[in-house]
Amino acid sequence: MKVLKEADKTIKSRAKHYGPVEENWDNIARLWSAYLDIKITSEDVGVLNILQKVARLKEDNKLFDNYVDIAGYSALIGDIVEKAQR
Repeated sequence: MKVLKEADKTIKSRAKHYGPVEENWDNIARLWSAYLDIKITSEDVGVLNILQKVARLKEDNKLFDNYVDIAGYSALIGDIVEKAQR
């Protein structure tokens, strides 16, 4: 539960700095899409961020921050998907 509580705090802190995640990840998706010349969605941005953290865990699985970020990214993806299904 500590990971989830920290993830919630981190999400709220990031939103203050970067704005709503949907807008931020949509912007990132557009930039990545243009650079890679393939369609990237905001959900893809979240999943790719998780994979980056997984790669870091492969090198050092003791860093608490990576687990917090994975939980946060997962929660944000879930929120985006849920809103899209309404």
